Amino acid sequence: MVTASLTNYRQSPRKVRLVATLIKGKTVDQALNMLGVTTKRASDPLAKLLLSAVANAKNLGVSMEGLYIKECTVNSGFTMKRHMPGSRGTAFPIRKKTSHVNLVLDTKAVKAPKVKAASKATK
Repeated sequence: MVTASLTNYRQSPRKVRLVATLIKGKTVDQALNMLGVTTKRASDPLAKLLLSAVANAKNLGVSMEGLYIKECTVNSGFTMKRHMPGSRGTAFPIRKKTSHVNLVLDTKAVKAPKVKAASKATK
């Protein structure tokens, strides 16, 4: 099991979860292809995070064969609280949310392709 994390990413967790659910359970190549064509803003940081996890796997000596995304969790980080001036001297709160993303890679057992038995020649 190989992990990588992205902390304090300046986008709300709800928006990042949309992209994270796309890549759960996919192989690394499939996930990188999906993130490459996704138009969401979170796709680029998640692609960098996935490449970081792959580099961590290489450093640990894990084979790249059968490597897939076991889990990708998105939790909320800290919230920056700001205020926007309103009418008659009031202030309206603005909450700027951040996200923590944890990515776990694991290897699946690669099955050997089945060899079909030779069929008997018919007369």
